[in-house]
Amino acid sequence: MNFLTSKTLNNGVEMPRLGFGVFQSGGDTKQAGKDKTCNVGILQLVEHPALDAANKGFVDGLKSKGFEEGKNIKFDRQNAQGDQSNLQTIAQRFVSNKVNLVCAIATPAAQTMANATKDIPIVGTAITDYKVAKLVKDNSQPGTNVTGTTDMNPVEAQIDLLVKIMPKARTVGFIYNSSEVNSQLQIDLAKKAAAARGLKTVEATVSSVNDIQQAAQSLVGKADALYVPTDNVLASAMPNLIKITDEARIPVFCGEAGMTKAGGVATLGIDYYKLGFQTGEMAADILSGKAKPQNMAIQAQKTFTVTLNEAQIKKLGLTVPDDILKEAKGAK
Repeated sequence: MNFLTSKTLNNGVEMPRLGFGVFQSGGDTKQAGKDKTCNVGILQLVEHPALDAANKGFVDGLKSKGFEEGKNIKFDRQNAQGDQSNLQTIAQRFVSNKVNLVCAIATPAAQTMANATKDIPIVGTAITDYKVAKLVKDNSQPGTNVTGTTDMNPVEAQIDLLVKIMPKARTVGFIYNSSEVNSQLQIDLAKKAAAARGLKTVEATVSSVNDIQQAAQSLVGKADALYVPTDNVLASAMPNLIKITDEARIPVFCGEAGMTKAGGVATLGIDYYKLGFQTGEMAADILSGKAKPQNMAIQAQKTFTVTLNEAQIKKLGLTVPDDILKEAKGAK
């Protein structure tokens, strides 16, 4: 493989306690349990490695709690291919079929699902901030039919990683989908972190994969390095971006490991499989009647992992400090 994954680093986040009680709303959840067959819809925004990993983790997390496909749970797996009309059609399908629970993977999927039903429990994953996305009243006490896990990255530490690998960088470029609220949130944090470190910033926004190459081209000659958040448009088409940045010899630092493996140089991020697994465990508590979404605090991953793409680092002539290499080489 052309990348290294490191030992995990503790981010100091305590896992929130779950609120327990008998769930009485939506999709006949009170009738669902390990002794009966549950029907669960999975709504994924688009295909890319991070979301695919979260999807698999979700199913495995449920299995770890006794909900096993083919025995007591059925999954209706749907992928919207990044299309809003597809999201709406799938959401209505799940409502009409009265599924017991929906797993919404990525912010637009959760927003569409939440607009379609206020009764069926929704567990989200690969969502940065539920309150900012207007999915919950408060991240610690949702107060709605939505709960789940956050993929909020250590943005400040990611900018630090960029500075350590490229100490001579003076200007950082950002590319992101401005219509995705959680991408905007990460960029706002990245701008503050960059400014605090004396870096200038430039940016370009996209609305679809068709905009990526033009946006990247607009930053050539202006940025010493690029930072890309956990943005679903960019993640689904990293080769489009890397085609431009490789020619211009501009390193791309990413919000998550899948994007790094697809052409970025480095990240300090979460493990989306583990995040999905955690989401599956939350879903199991809802399906078994132990918890209500409205009382289940949004959960965060406790650890972050350094990922380096050795091939890209070598191609671009970068030198990685020994302490970062040691962390990466400690990966299991």
